[in-house]
Amino acid sequence: MLDAFYGAFSSACFALLGLWLVVVQLRLGDWGKDPMRRRRSYGVALHFALPGVMSAFALIDSQTAAFWRVSFAVVGLSGAVIMTLVRGFPVPREPGRVLPVPDRLGVAAYMAAIVLYVAIGALALVGGLHALRIDAVLLITLVFLGFNVAWLLMFDDGPPVGPRPTGG
Repeated sequence: MLDAFYGAFSSACFALLGLWLVVVQLRLGDWGKDPMRRRRSYGVALHFALPGVMSAFALIDSQTAAFWRVSFAVVGLSGAVIMTLVRGFPVPREPGRVLPVPDRLGVAAYMAAIVLYVAIGALALVGGLHALRIDAVLLITLVFLGFNVAWLLMFDDGPPVGPRPTGG
């Protein structure tokens, strides 16, 4: 089946998750005090963790289609719900206020991720080798979106959260 792909992809996802956790640790002083940035960083982690988990599930019993179908459906639909609840890029409620371009891109990426998770879950319910291949492409797209959201967050030029300590 697609064992070689899912084996390599799962490893890559967890490696990206590990690298992201290093970035989060380095930026914890800035992001730890800001609920919006905490949610965004968690959303990025989900972009790497959930596709990695799905890929690992695909490897457990590749001969039993029902196993990958159920695991992809559960993780995919759960991913859509979790991404919706995280609200990593909240839209301001102030009338007439337009989001800056990076925030608009982030909102688009989060919305696309929710749609992709639903599609992955739905395709898993359909089943078949063709659906598994399409799911693989959708998982690659999710990781690509996660990379872009991570990039936007790493270089976020928003106002500092709190006062910076002065040297003395």
